[in-house]
Amino acid sequence: MTTRDLGRPGLDYVGILARFAAPLFLLFLVVLFALLEPRFLHPLNLMNILRQVSIMGLVAVGMTFVILTAGIDLSVGSVVALAGLVGAYVAKGGLDDRFAVGAAATAGNPVFLAILAAVAVGAACGALQGLAITRLRVPPFVVTLGGLTAFRGLALIFSGGGPISGFSPSFVWWGQGRIYGIPVPVIVFAAVAMIAHVVLRYTRFGLHVYATGGNNPAAELNGVAVRRTTFSVYVIVGFLSGLAAFLLSARLNSAEAVAGLQLELDVIAAVVIGGTSLFGGVGSIFGTVVGVLLIGVLRNGLVLMNVSSFVQQILIGLILVLAVAVDQRAALRRS
Repeated sequence: MTTRDLGRPGLDYVGILARFAAPLFLLFLVVLFALLEPRFLHPLNLMNILRQVSIMGLVAVGMTFVILTAGIDLSVGSVVALAGLVGAYVAKGGLDDRFAVGAAATAGNPVFLAILAAVAVGAACGALQGLAITRLRVPPFVVTLGGLTAFRGLALIFSGGGPISGFSPSFVWWGQGRIYGIPVPVIVFAAVAMIAHVVLRYTRFGLHVYATGGNNPAAELNGVAVRRTTFSVYVIVGFLSGLAAFLLSARLNSAEAVAGLQLELDVIAAVVIGGTSLFGGVGSIFGTVVGVLLIGVLRNGLVLMNVSSFVQQILIGLILVLAVAVDQRAALRRS
């Protein structure tokens, strides 16, 4: 060992762990479940995992933008419920035939109008919360906690507490159809994730998102429109929640006010486990995709092994706490 080597600073093991822990743990889970349960690696099961995580993944991509700015959105589950019901309402042409199936289900409006309605409602919910955060200076936690209850209440009022079901085949295809054997929601999730990655890594807006979360005062001094950037990320997560709501309704062939319950917890867990810092400014879409897959693989493997859903929640909670602890240690080292 030379004198030059001795002068080098030691490796940041906490930083390395924060960066690579999720992919390594995902690989460990895949190997573990493959050894313990032969059915796990069956192509049908692997495709089922991707289909199951695609809805959560869409919302998680949007949540990544929000958390990168050191914000949070607790309302995404309620937004999914409300946007899904509005999209279903437009698809059915009203509530008179809300339970119609078969030939009667073909009545109503074209599918693209239902998609537009769902994403418009989601984006509007995000815009309302973004305005409250940026203009009224209310903390994101408080604003979105209020949105969690308010949007769920609106969904219940809008639907009268009942579901809207029985859609046309062209509507259901978006949730149950396949393209070259790949489920449509998986393709949509992959496309959105790739677009989001490009936006965050290779555009000025992405740079502003990182700057806003990394050092808010310094970002303002350097000409970053912090309030506009913050407003935009809440519109993005709302838009993607609306898109996820449409795909969820198409997959289940039903929309209801209880859709998306506790979705916000899974989404935040996936983003944080994937390495996005709750302190803002650090994270990636790739990490979020890994976090989403990790939760999906963990749940699927435990279900195949007949492990109680209560135990699954405990394990996911423990992993989340561990991820936040590592993130906090890494943040202290960076500072």
